[in-house]
Amino acid sequence: MIRSRLASHPADAPASTIGQKLRIAFAAGRVRWGMLALVFFATTLNYIDRAALGVMQPVLAKAMSWTARDYANINFWFQVGYAVGFAAQGRFIDKVGVKRAFLIAVLLWSVAAGAHGIAVSAAGFMVCRFFLGLTEAANYPACVKTTRLWFPPGERAVATGLFNAGTNVGAMIAPVMLPLILVAWGWQAAFFCIGALGLVWMVFWVRNYYDPEQHPRVSQNELRYVQQGVEPAPQKVPYSRILRMRGTWAFALAYTITAPVFWFYLYWLPPFLNQQYNLGISVTQMGIPLIVIYLAADIGSVGGGALSSLLIGRGMAPVRARLLSMLVFAACITMIVFAAGASSLWMAVAAISIAIGAHQAWTANIWSMVMDYTPKEVISSVFGFGGMMGAIGGMFMTQLVGYVLTTTHNNYSVLFSMIPCAYFIALAWLYFMAPRSVSAANARPGRA
Repeated sequence: MIRSRLASHPADAPASTIGQKLRIAFAAGRVRWGMLALVFFATTLNYIDRAALGVMQPVLAKAMSWTARDYANINFWFQVGYAVGFAAQGRFIDKVGVKRAFLIAVLLWSVAAGAHGIAVSAAGFMVCRFFLGLTEAANYPACVKTTRLWFPPGERAVATGLFNAGTNVGAMIAPVMLPLILVAWGWQAAFFCIGALGLVWMVFWVRNYYDPEQHPRVSQNELRYVQQGVEPAPQKVPYSRILRMRGTWAFALAYTITAPVFWFYLYWLPPFLNQQYNLGISVTQMGIPLIVIYLAADIGSVGGGALSSLLIGRGMAPVRARLLSMLVFAACITMIVFAAGASSLWMAVAAISIAIGAHQAWTANIWSMVMDYTPKEVISSVFGFGGMMGAIGGMFMTQLVGYVLTTTHNNYSVLFSMIPCAYFIALAWLYFMAPRSVSAANARPGRA
């Protein structure tokens, strides 16, 4: 009965309860979840590469006599490459297709990750991090494009939360895997190993990924299901028009304000915990607290997507559901202010865990929101521009952190106090500027 209704009217099939919606989703097929698994594992690899530097920072700093400013500059050059790469890669993905563009990007970022193993100075790491950022910038535009192509609005936030959970899985694997490699073969081998992982992923991507219309195993039921709510849009949109779209700027400025916070967590949490609690670099001392923190981030990523999907299932408009969910998560992020003055390691871990989980929930919803109001033909370009802006914000964040820690003798209290404000400012901007539909997204900034 459900299958026949779905086949005849998939986009309009009434489903008055969440249970009915779930039955319809399962009846449609499961190929889209396989596509999501591919981008989940790509994101996991992406963040193993990124987290490696923070985890091994004490060893690398000792080996090459880095200062806090050297470490900040190394991260800064990653952000420069990331900013350039985000805009270029997003446009490239829309032009040549996600399958080919993502394959090239992962090949190049795997080479860049392995090249860290032959660097012998801070300057060498700056060069390697620049090229790593330039190539790794393709990850999120490709993941968002895949989600936009393969999932209807009611499933996008959950799908986004799931693939973005790879961020935290990668950040959890790194502090477990890398100390073991360090002990056995040294830090150079650690970079060679993480570079090799990308080559393994490429084999699965080439063999299994297709866009919905070309996939040999997708059923007509599932194809109609994933395409529900799709509105016609021009096949070719000039970049100048994309930059005039109201939705582009709604996302870009909000993301510029909040995206750098996760970079702060990724790069500076290991040094913070090591400084405050003298953890060293080992699986038990450093690894377990980071695993707990990033496990909480995974829970927030998936749970945050589920909240807005639940609200949509109850009849709330998608963009409104995202905004309400983001307000809840912004309130939770205020817990980070208690981390710097925590009296014990696990009190600090608890405060950070709540904040980073809420950040990932926020991220799942802002990414889903831009998918809700952006035509699929230009989603990677819009997301790439916003990601570039976020990376530029990350560049300033990196320099700000280095400056504050240098001038305050490694006092993190000021930084932790600034973080919650960013989310409420971004939320206010989105409330007034975010389009409520695909057609409204084409308006210029400032128009209703």
